[in-house]
Amino acid sequence: MPKDILLPSGGKATLVQVVTPNGWAAFRKTLSKETQGWCAANGFAGEPGRHVLLPDGRGGIAQVVAGMSAGADPFSLGKLARALPAGVYELAGDVEDAYLAALGWCLEAYGYSAYGKSFADPAQLVCPESVDRADVLRAAEAAFLTRDLVNTPASDMGPDQLERAARAVAAAHKAKVKVVSGKALETGFPMVHHVGKASASAPRLIDFSWGPQRAPKVTLVGKGVTFDTGGLDIKPASGMLLMKKDMGGAATVLGLAQMIMAAKLNVRLRVLIPVVENAIAGNAFRPGDVLTSRKGLTIEIGNTDAEGRLILGDALALADEEQPDLLVDMATLTGAARVALGPDLPPFYTDDDEAAQALGLASARENDPLWRMPFWEPYMRLFESGIASMNNSGDSGFAGSITAALFLKRFVEKAKTYIHFDIFAWTPAAKPGRPRGAEAQGQRALFTMIRHRYGN
Repeated sequence: MPKDILLPSGGKATLVQVVTPNGWAAFRKTLSKETQGWCAANGFAGEPGRHVLLPDGRGGIAQVVAGMSAGADPFSLGKLARALPAGVYELAGDVEDAYLAALGWCLEAYGYSAYGKSFADPAQLVCPESVDRADVLRAAEAAFLTRDLVNTPASDMGPDQLERAARAVAAAHKAKVKVVSGKALETGFPMVHHVGKASASAPRLIDFSWGPQRAPKVTLVGKGVTFDTGGLDIKPASGMLLMKKDMGGAATVLGLAQMIMAAKLNVRLRVLIPVVENAIAGNAFRPGDVLTSRKGLTIEIGNTDAEGRLILGDALALADEEQPDLLVDMATLTGAARVALGPDLPPFYTDDDEAAQALGLASARENDPLWRMPFWEPYMRLFESGIASMNNSGDSGFAGSITAALFLKRFVEKAKTYIHFDIFAWTPAAKPGRPRGAEAQGQRALFTMIRHRYGN
C-alpha cells in the first residue's frame, strides 16, 4: 500500500542527495578525497538517471547521490524505489518538484502480485516537508486500485467482480448503490442489454451517488466492457490479447470517485458504469440489427466491435437527464486515438474552453498527459444510416476517435459541461512511475480540475 511506501516525517533515514550535471562539480568538492575516488571508481559523475551508494565505513550506506537533469520527467527520481536497497530514504538537493517526486516514487513501487509474480520490497521514502502526504497517498491509492482492476484477467474480473469492486468503493464512503441487471435492462437501458446478453454473466448498469444534494452535480461514466471479443465481427487473436483492459474506463472512474470521496470535495457525485462482456453466442446482437437507445435514437449496427459507444450512450442519456454541472465519460474507446497520439497521450473532447484550459493546467501539474481534440461536427455525416437515426461505426476509416466522440455527444444535451476521454489504460513499455501494464490515465488531472473548479 502507498502508505507503507511514503512515510511521515521523523525517524532515521538515509539521505538521497539529488544533483544536476551543473551542480555535480560543486557538490563533489564537499566530499572527501576517498569518497570522490569511490564515485570515480563507480563511474559516477552526476549523470542524469544514475546514482551511487556512498559507504559509511561500517558496511552500510552513508548517503545516496542521484543525478537528475533539469526538465526531466518529474517521476524520474521514483525509479529509485526499485533501484535502491530496501530501507528508508529522504530526498535533498536539486529536487524540482517534491510532490511529483514523492508521487512518482509511490507509483514506481506498484507491483501486481496476485498470480505469483514476486517483487522485492521497494525502498521507502520520507514524505518531503513541503508536500501534503494525504494528497500523494490519495492519488497513489486511486492509481493502485485502477491498476489492480485492469491488470486482473477477465476470468477473475467479469461483470460480477466489477460490480463487487464498485460496491466496495461505494461502501467505503457510504455512497448509495443501485444496480439494474439482466432482462430488467430491456426497457431502461436497451443497448446495454443487447450488447451484453450473449455472455454467461448478465449485463448491468451500476449507479451510485454520494455527497450533498445541493452541491454541484458531477457525474462520471465509465466504460465497463470486461472482455471484448469484438462480438460476431470478431477480433483477430492479436486484437483480443489485451481486451481484459476494455473496462479501463470503469476502473479509472472508480479510482477517481474514490479520490473525490476521500477528499470530501463539495460535489454531488454520481457514478454510472455500464458493464458487459461482449461475447459470442446464438443470441448475440448482429451487424445490421437496429437498436433503440434509452434516448430514443435508433442505431443501425455497422460493426459489433463498436460496442463501447452503445453502452455508454444509454448511460450518458441517463446522466444527462439530471442536467449535471459536469458530465465526464472515460473509455478505452478507439484504436484510432492510439494511432493519432500513441499510448501515452490520451485525447479528451469538450466544447467548454474554460474546462479544457483547466484540464491542460492540471495535466501539467500532475504529470498526467492529456491532449485536447475537437468535436468536429461535419464528421457526423459519416454516421448516416439509410434506415435508422445513425450507424454505430460509420462508413469511413478516417478520424475514428473524433467520430466516436461525436457519436457519444449525440446522447448529451442538458449537461452544462461535457468531457469525453478516449484513454488507453495501459503502459506498453515501463517508464518512470509507470510500470508496464495497467495505467490510470487522466485520473489525477481530472481530480485536480474538479477540486479547483468546485473547491472543498
